[in-house]
Amino acid sequence: MTLVEYLHQETQIDPQALNDLVGSLFVRQEVKKYQCLLKAGSQAEQLFFVEQGLLRLFYHKNKKDITHNFLIEEMFYFPVEYLYFDKLSPFHLETLEDSTLWVANFREVEAQIDQHQELERLMRLLLLSAIKSLTERLYTVKFQTAQERYDLLLKNYPQILLRAPLGHIASLLGITQQTLSVIRGNYK
Repeated sequence: MTLVEYLHQETQIDPQALNDLVGSLFVRQEVKKYQCLLKAGSQAEQLFFVEQGLLRLFYHKNKKDITHNFLIEEMFYFPVEYLYFDKLSPFHLETLEDSTLWVANFREVEAQIDQHQELERLMRLLLLSAIKSLTERLYTVKFQTAQERYDLLLKNYPQILLRAPLGHIASLLGITQQTLSVIRGNYK
């Protein structure tokens, strides 16, 4: 689904208005596998929409990289920490597959939304998406077993085992690869 189609579906804004907005603010990019899109500590103001592909949001801790989240088709990402809290982003963002992305400067998108009241639904969509992702992540880490986290991952990302390296999946779940193998063995 294209960015305009997705935004129309989610906001019910006129497709022509969305087409004009997307055309003036976003650039469609074809990005190769394992390309770094953002580095931790950067002052990035980019807004990403994944049209096709798989991205990984991660950080470094004790000389290990820890997967924070995966981004798949029809998902947005922007560095909330930097844009709203004036803190440098702790995350790196990389592609795990050849990907098609729509990229815009978040401040320019925000300025357009401020000028056009009907686009306020777009900002609400972006912020609710970020809040939902963070809330789900917090809940799973605090209250779910490794098995429950794995089940939820398969529900939310049905093809993830075919698309992402197992080490990244184990890292996201907060378990070792050995524990992941045991959990996966329960499904055979």
